[in-house]
Amino acid sequence: MIRIYVADDHPVVREGLKRILADASDMRVVGEAASGDQVLAEIDRRVDVLLLDISMPGPGLLTVIRQARARHPELRILVLSVQPEELYAERALRAGASGYLTKDQSPAELAGAIRRVHAGRRYVSEAVAEVLAQRLAQIEAPPHESLSNREYEVLALLGSGMAVRDVAEMLSVSAKSISTYRARVLTKLGMTNTAELIRYAVEHDIRP
Repeated sequence: MIRIYVADDHPVVREGLKRILADASDMRVVGEAASGDQVLAEIDRRVDVLLLDISMPGPGLLTVIRQARARHPELRILVLSVQPEELYAERALRAGASGYLTKDQSPAELAGAIRRVHAGRRYVSEAVAEVLAQRLAQIEAPPHESLSNREYEVLALLGSGMAVRDVAEMLSVSAKSISTYRARVLTKLGMTNTAELIRYAVEHDIRP
């Protein structure tokens, strides 16, 4: 039996959630709260999953998540929200929540999310999973991945030790154009001179 605590400052929402969960034979609501302070005062080891509204009176969402998890590390927290997922989901998950679900999802989706986080896994929708994956890729990607194709080409050539005029001749453009690309590359990579570009190119094995 999954023991659930419902936290939402709207009585109608709490009643709706309890009715939905009453139809699940493997779930039981063991408590409810209308504020963050009440959650922190009442939550204990008898609760397996906390359904937590994103906006309630009292301590903010992230504070409630962190303090509840600090007191009861085994507690699973599923955040419920009417807000767009990409705005809040990442912060909630980083604070210790196990999942993030918008209130426009179906009862079946809610039940599935509860079972998933109770089993020790994370729950996010496909939309938020894609957003998180994109942000992770941006964090992990080296700086030169932000360069345009032409900027990357100029980086590779200058990084091999070629002079601006020689790069311009090879690419059939003016030396002024290459100097402009060089300046853009320096800015994007946070560098100040060609010597740093050469060292960067060597370190990252960037070749013409």
